[in-house]
This record gives sequence, C-alpha cells and structure tokens, in this order.
Amino acid sequence: MTEDRTAPKGVFAAVATPVAGNFDVSKELLVEHCRWLLASGCDGLAPLGTTGEANSLSAAQRREVIETMATAGIPMERAIVGTGSTSFRDAAELAEVALDAGANGLLMLPPFYYKNPSDDGLFRFFAMFAEALGARSPRIFLYHFPQMSAVPFTLGLARRLREAFPGVFVGIKDSSGDFENTKAFIEAFPGFEAFSGSEVLAAANLDAGGWGCISATTNVTAPVVAARIKETGADARRRLDGQIDALRNAISSVNNVSGTKAVLSAYRGRRDWARTLPPISELDDAEGRKLAAELDGIAGLRRHF
Repeated sequence: MTEDRTAPKGVFAAVATPVAGNFDVSKELLVEHCRWLLASGCDGLAPLGTTGEANSLSAAQRREVIETMATAGIPMERAIVGTGSTSFRDAAELAEVALDAGANGLLMLPPFYYKNPSDDGLFRFFAMFAEALGARSPRIFLYHFPQMSAVPFTLGLARRLREAFPGVFVGIKDSSGDFENTKAFIEAFPGFEAFSGSEVLAAANLDAGGWGCISATTNVTAPVVAARIKETGADARRRLDGQIDALRNAISSVNNVSGTKAVLSAYRGRRDWARTLPPISELDDAEGRKLAAELDGIAGLRRHF
C-alpha cells in the first residue's frame, strides 16, 4: 500500500459485532449489516473497534470477522480495521490478516495496560509494529480515545512516527470529543486522514479539511448522517443537525454499544443483535424497544430497516 491510497471521506460506521447465544460471531448477520451500512450512506466501515467489542473477542474471532467480510465480498478497500493490542506481535499478526484481506488501513489503539507511558515508549511500540510488517507498508490510523485507553496520542508522537515511517502513519480517529484537538492534527499534517469519533462532528470535520467520522451510532443513524453530509440547503442542514444531535444523545444516554445493538435488534427482530460480550451489560428487550421508538420519533429511523 502507498500513501496515495487514501480512505474515502465521509461517514464510516464503527461496525457492531453480532454474537450468537454461544458468543460466537454471527457471520450471517455481520455480512448483512455491512451491506446495509454501505447501502444506507456509509462511505466506509471500521470493524473491530470499541463498538465492535474487539477487546472482548478472541484473536481467532477477530480474524474470523475480517475473513468473513472479505470472503463475502465486502469492499475491504473501504475498511479501516481495528488491529490494536497490548502486544506488538499480536497486533502485527492480526494486521497481516487485514492486509491480506485488502483492508485500506489499520486502526491502532495504544498499548493501554501500562498507564502514563512516555512518548519514547509509545514510539518504540509503534516502530516495532511497523517494522514487523516490513515491506507491506501498512496505512496506520492512530486511535485516540484517552477516556477509554487512558493513553493519549500527542502531536509530537505523531510527527516522530510520520518522519520515521513516511507514508505509514497516515491518519487518526479522534474519539476524545475535543474538536480543537482534531483540528490541531489536521492543521499540523496536510493531507492527514483525521476522523472524528462522533457523527455530530462529521460535517465540521470535513469543512476543516478532515476526513469525516468513524462513529458507533452510525450503525443505526447512517441514513440521516449521509443525508446531512450531502445536503446543501441551510434550513435542511439545521434540521438534520438537530436530529443527529438528538439521536446521538439518546443512544449515548444508555450506552453506545448496548444501545446501538438493542436498537438493531428491535428494528430487525433478531435477538442476536441485542447480545453484548462481557463486561458490557445488555439492555433488556423492553428498554431496547423504548429506545428504538424514541429514535424513530426523532428521525423515522425504522423505515430504513
């Protein structure tokens, strides 16, 4: 891969992972959902992130998700795949699977168990990861989510990595919610593929020269967000912005992962969608139906399913 193979700009879904009663990945539902997302306005997919409960899946299950998508013909050139791990070797092994499948990029959490690592230590980790992949020249996206990982990415670290590995460290997913931080990365590195972690910021991100959003809640809100990105009328934009804010707030007031999955279950009538992996707690059916009805009242989401 080379740096000119940029990711699509716009709306990415941080793909939720459906799981069966034995906690295996529900491959049929996964493929069906990926196809629906792309048909409903998503420009790309980001499986095996926080919303995909990747850190609660085994290494074999994470590999299965990637291979299932690729085998089913999901366009992996539009996929940024989560391959983060606290072990650079484990991360590199999963990255090989993603690259073999044709993934556009790799989304990398920092090694998050040891808190407050130095930038020197983080540089060493990511340098070893990049070197392990050698001539494959991966396109790596840093996953900045300090509220969860407790390990932030700094501009200084990103600059060091980009200088040491030209064309490899190409972007970031900034889930901090601090748009000034996202803009700092956009302004520091022209052409940097910087995504916001919420669809609420997608339009502003694109206007600032970024790449859009990679969001949990676009698993259900994708049609509305895609419509907002394409809309040119000021009044319609304000109306859609209001809907997007309300949709996001409603889901986040419960939990982005369990709320999103409960709504998918309610709209599709498939219990496997409501199931979460420990330690995330599931919503019960009544809570899921209530949330689904609230979202339908805000933006008529049910008609898209």
